[in-house]
Amino acid sequence: MTQTPLADAPERAIVVSPHFKSMRGRTHEAPVLRSPTARLDEAVGLTRAISVEVAAAEIVPVTRARPATLIGQGAVEALKAEIAEIGAGLAVFDTHLTPIQQRNLEKALDCKVIDRTALILEIFGERARTREGTLQVELAHLSYQRSRLVRSWTHLERQRGGLGFVGGPGETQIELDRRLIGERIARLKTELEEVKRTRHLHRAARKRVPFPVVALVGYTNAGKSTLFNRLTRATVFAEDMLFATLDPTMRRVRLPSGTEIILSDTVGFVSDLPTELIAAFRATLEEVLEADLILHVRDVSHPDAEAQRADVIQVLEDLGVGEDLGRCGIEVANKIDNLDDEATAYWHERSVRSEGLAAVSAARGDGIDDLLRRVETALSARHRAVTVELGHDEGKLLSWLYERGMVDAREDEDTGVRLTVRLSPEDLARLDVMLAERGKGDAD
Repeated sequence: MTQTPLADAPERAIVVSPHFKSMRGRTHEAPVLRSPTARLDEAVGLTRAISVEVAAAEIVPVTRARPATLIGQGAVEALKAEIAEIGAGLAVFDTHLTPIQQRNLEKALDCKVIDRTALILEIFGERARTREGTLQVELAHLSYQRSRLVRSWTHLERQRGGLGFVGGPGETQIELDRRLIGERIARLKTELEEVKRTRHLHRAARKRVPFPVVALVGYTNAGKSTLFNRLTRATVFAEDMLFATLDPTMRRVRLPSGTEIILSDTVGFVSDLPTELIAAFRATLEEVLEADLILHVRDVSHPDAEAQRADVIQVLEDLGVGEDLGRCGIEVANKIDNLDDEATAYWHERSVRSEGLAAVSAARGDGIDDLLRRVETALSARHRAVTVELGHDEGKLLSWLYERGMVDAREDEDTGVRLTVRLSPEDLARLDVMLAERGKGDAD
């Protein structure tokens, strides 16, 4: 489906970031607390990602969450006055709102109200490109909408991207039929199972090749797609916009030694990710679970870099990929070109001391050769050295060893070639089979 901009969305919006002075009444919380200003800045970026003009942004202190409106009556009245003054047609609350709170706020503020969950779903609805991504977004959307009895079900008939939270056809309050939603969810899950089976077959095919899989993960807007383009010379959509990439993109990359890998670019993580999306996008993130190596791309120039790092690690742990597993072995300190000289020197010094950290500028190309070397070193750590003797007539197997392994030594003799080569566990198993078929016996 061709995606078009949100031409019919409200032209102006106000972003409201509730600042909870205590943990009471809070339904979601990032692993590391950010400053209220940083939370607001991220919410503004998310709102702009759906092509809405942010006319105002406010931090609203919340001492106690009100069941009816979340924020206090005084704050509601102040917001209503500001919304009327700036002519905003949309209020974006950077938190989770219950259906009752959302409806009450819409009546009190006299404008459209969406919460953080709906906002992220809207972004994902616009960014989805593949069949799998579209199905996953729709499933997450329906799971979210099932708790809201009176909403518009515009995503099945929309002529644009997004999910109909902020405008579009059918914006009259249509009562959703719970049975119909349940049936649609069941069909979507069936279709997604088919997609997952297809992806499993593709992974199985790659394992038969096989190429090591290296997955890029990181907080949204950390520069993963820019790094992916730099490494693959591809043209994947890369823009200074949150959630610029939704569906995983995979390309082959040749390392300095000639070894080839499959590089996978994935959707960016974000704090306070809606539970509906964590479940719906698990299939997409299975590429991370299957990866031989994970590169954690970080925007080290961001003021919230450490909190973002903690968020990514938390999501990886939720997926079963703990930092202590050794597969998050390379942390890519990106955007060093945005740092001052002192900070740049700090990251370069850290990268010199640790093979598990590479300081780069994906936009400018700094440090890319060093990063590829570290990837090669990390992958080779899984390899085991074997010595293989081949006859002069076994050129095909000799080429395969050069292509698949890392040759440490070669001796050309009258009877053939003697190679010492390092191979992955998967390739060692294949080599044993090929040698047995040629009557050469097992590798040493």
